[in-house]
Amino acid sequence: MGPSDDLPHPPRRVLVTGTSGSGKTTLARFVADALGLPRVELDSLFHGPQWTPRPEFEADVRRFARGAAWVAEWQYSSVRPLLLERADTLVWLDHPRHLVMRRVVVRTAVRRFRRQVLWNGNVEPPLRTVLTDPEHLLRWAWRSHRRTGERVRGVLAGEHADRLAVVRLRGQREVERWRSGPLRRAAERGEESVR
Repeated sequence: MGPSDDLPHPPRRVLVTGTSGSGKTTLARFVADALGLPRVELDSLFHGPQWTPRPEFEADVRRFARGAAWVAEWQYSSVRPLLLERADTLVWLDHPRHLVMRRVVVRTAVRRFRRQVLWNGNVEPPLRTVLTDPEHLLRWAWRSHRRTGERVRGVLAGEHADRLAVVRLRGQREVERWRSGPLRRAAERGEESVR
């Protein structure tokens, strides 16, 4: 589906996917607000103090995924299958690499200079670590850009394709068109069904 296509059903369990810097968290927040659904930020469940993975992560994801309604990012390989099994809608932010890299560089620099506290007391590491840490977010975003598309194409060719609405948005203009069109109409239909 594209940015102008109406959703085939009222979204209740929505995943937003894209590479780092694509705007997953921002769009997930907007979708949750528009549809009146709870939102779960996976980064807040995954990252413990000093960027260590929380041992409770997978159990926490299983717990919220059993719920009737939610919005979350589709990330972290250990929980992707679980989330996909429960989701009814997948929104794919398929932005060009140059857009994603510009966003992730600006976001990382702003967070670092402001010493913005992220999940569980963590802050972005010094910018010089982009040169020394092979897993630095900027390097990860560059390397993993292509993989998101491969994963989504696997979903479209797999067992979930017949029940999962997949929306592909290429660039911010398409995101805005989808937000003001199909998403808004889905939210209005949801409000009417509650009345």
